[in-house]
Amino acid sequence: MVPADLRSAAHEPGRVALLAHPVAHSVSPAMQAAAFAATGIDARYLAMDVPPAELAAAVAGLRSPPWWGANVTVPHKTAVVPWLDELSASARRLGAVNTIVRRGDRLVGDNSDLPGFARALQALPIELSGARAVVLGAGGAARAVVAVLADAGAHIELFNRGHARAAELLRDLGCERARLIDAAELPDAVAGCRLLVQTTTVGMAGGPPGSPLPAGVLPRSGAVVDLVYRPALTPLLHAARRQGLAVQNGLPMLVHQGAVSFEAWTGVAAPLEVMGRAAEEALGGVGRGWSGLAADDRPSA
Repeated sequence: MVPADLRSAAHEPGRVALLAHPVAHSVSPAMQAAAFAATGIDARYLAMDVPPAELAAAVAGLRSPPWWGANVTVPHKTAVVPWLDELSASARRLGAVNTIVRRGDRLVGDNSDLPGFARALQALPIELSGARAVVLGAGGAARAVVAVLADAGAHIELFNRGHARAAELLRDLGCERARLIDAAELPDAVAGCRLLVQTTTVGMAGGPPGSPLPAGVLPRSGAVVDLVYRPALTPLLHAARRQGLAVQNGLPMLVHQGAVSFEAWTGVAAPLEVMGRAAEEALGGVGRGWSGLAADDRPSA
């Protein structure tokens, strides 16, 4: 049952927003609408294209019924923080918010990317404790990835073309088992790692084309995760599959973080399979199951 303080007067349907710029590409509206329908919750999930100059006004509008909260994504995950009343432990740790929950007239910022990525990793055949992991990128998603890997006891090597931003990430998170690497170190680091996680927009539909790695640079064994989910197989994942590595795109993380957000707004267990199928259908049906292109998805001989 939806908490009483989130029910609006006159039985008006609840509302949840997605604050993004741009927003048309998102599959979250389809995924969350399917979750509300499956659980019988009378609510609407609205995608809102919010330019940075309009973010404060958009957040202020969430403070009263029928709003229950929002998701927040690029480019607002960090910028939204000053406009909120409280942050969860995860949001404080990452310095970023992707979920807002209204509690009375107060807005609480949370970050479901961290548990979302942790749950997605469970599909991969890797023991992370003591393993070497290479992370590409230093944006908001990379913060969640590095935090999860650090909690699991992995040794993390972080590469980003902007050295200062990567250094800031490690300083903010206080990761003792992490270090920055430069372009000259990257090939050897990748070859020797057990897990490679790609968090940039390289390979994304509409983003920079190609792979973020030089040709032929891949782990010798283990798994490759690319947080891009459109297309389902980026050039990096295509190359990893050809080499026989376990691969996973960004769809499992998307679904799991969406489920965590749904539960924060409603107090109701998320219908995970329903959300996964809806997300996959919104992407045109990647045809391999929403749980991802994972350990058993190897290229045929």
